[in-house]
Amino acid sequence: MTTHDDLLQRLDSFSRRDRESALRALASQTHFPAETQNVNLHAHSFYSFNATGASPSRIAYESRCAGLWAAGLCDFDVLDGLEEFLRAGLVLSLRTTVHLETRAFFAEFAKVEINSPGEPGVTYIMGGGFPTVPASHESTGKFLGELRRRATARNRALIDRINSRLPPIAVDYRADVLPLTPAGNPTERHIIRAYCRKAAVVFPDHGARFWADVLAISPSASEKLIRDPVALEEKVRARLVKKGGLGYEPPNEKSFPPVDQFIRWVLDCSAIPLVTWLDGTSPGEMDANAMLDVLCAKGAEGVNIIPDRNWNIPDPPMAALKRAKLHQMIAAAETRHLPINIGTELNRAGLPFVDDLNGPVLSAYREPFLRGAAILIGHTWLARYASFPYTGEKARAEFGQDRARKNRFFEAVGRLPPLSEKQAAMLQEMGSERAFSAMADSVKAGAWKP
Repeated sequence: MTTHDDLLQRLDSFSRRDRESALRALASQTHFPAETQNVNLHAHSFYSFNATGASPSRIAYESRCAGLWAAGLCDFDVLDGLEEFLRAGLVLSLRTTVHLETRAFFAEFAKVEINSPGEPGVTYIMGGGFPTVPASHESTGKFLGELRRRATARNRALIDRINSRLPPIAVDYRADVLPLTPAGNPTERHIIRAYCRKAAVVFPDHGARFWADVLAISPSASEKLIRDPVALEEKVRARLVKKGGLGYEPPNEKSFPPVDQFIRWVLDCSAIPLVTWLDGTSPGEMDANAMLDVLCAKGAEGVNIIPDRNWNIPDPPMAALKRAKLHQMIAAAETRHLPINIGTELNRAGLPFVDDLNGPVLSAYREPFLRGAAILIGHTWLARYASFPYTGEKARAEFGQDRARKNRFFEAVGRLPPLSEKQAAMLQEMGSERAFSAMADSVKAGAWKP
């Protein structure tokens, strides 16, 4: 007999068929709670790095169990989980959207640190609400493949540098790193995990003395660290790959694609270019308006924020500074009518599964956060079924420069009840023009018409 725990375990299988059957079984036997007013639209899955190894299906299921109003997948450099996550949303009656995050070179800020610590000129940046995975033979698909190839090249170079400095625990990319991922897209965190596992196998004390030397800590501190794999990986990552680390190499304009090129690609994919903002404390982020002015001029049409990085801070003076910067960024985005995407990433142990938008700090921003979520959901549905993306020619023809009016329409679509599999199939069969009319009629009725 297959138990609930067995099905949960299968949700994280590297076999997509196993995940899909487990999800359908869980959906049929789970009593889900009512919707809350919380969202997490920035969750990394095991297609890049998730702290618990969660698949897109697992994230969708846990989101539904937590009563999330909407959920968003956001993997690094890949869209491998797109179809799975959107399908899971239909199975679970959950609003879903899919983003992609990467790093790009920001020429105008080339000499200052932005939001990639210790790396001047490098910025995290996102595309939001991809309706489909671009075909590999098209230019958009080729660029997506190039993102993966660049990541692979950086990974291999990083491993070569670390192996030369730490030969006792040298790892093999194919044998030790790739098996940690379902589709061959490892991240720095996978690489660090491979080194920690290798040390545990090579040394009889699981690497306690070895890490004491590498991390420059006492043997007793190292022995304690060995018993906490999560803390060990964070310490090792800081020592090996971050600025000043044994494997660190400063990036340059050739390490990552130019910001302009990435934004053009996102637009060509009928997705929304999103400015990613860390906490406003770096030289590049200190002036939120200046950063937004440059990136919006290049085509960015939304903002991504990780709220937990901006208020849940133990140091009171720093907490006050970051809260003030958070307020400034939200105000700057609101002034420009830029939809705001939020989430918690889930790529490090200890991160909350979802932000509490009823809490003492974030409740003040609940409405713009929920509005942004609804716009991203509405865009995903309109782009996927009606060929009417937020950034497309049809939207420009309909709304012109009136972004506020455009936001109201996309938000209204996104606030419709979650789509079912049957409704999605009907929209697909209608064709784009009839599907658009059906969505517009549904907005007027306040419920799905098809």
